Amino acid sequence: MVNIWRDPDAAAFVRSVADGNETVPTVVIEGVPHVNPSPKLVRDALRRLT
Repeated sequence: MVNIWRDPDAAAFVRSVADGNETVPTVVIEGVPHVNPSPKLVRDALRRLT
């Protein structure tokens, strides 16, 4: 987990994938950024890791 308001590089990344917005949560799953993803998407991705 990264706090984008304490990490300028992380904030810049989020803005680059969220149309200039600092939208959280923004997660990267298998190299693909997801802005405000559904809980199901995140759960499914976590299940694939185990």
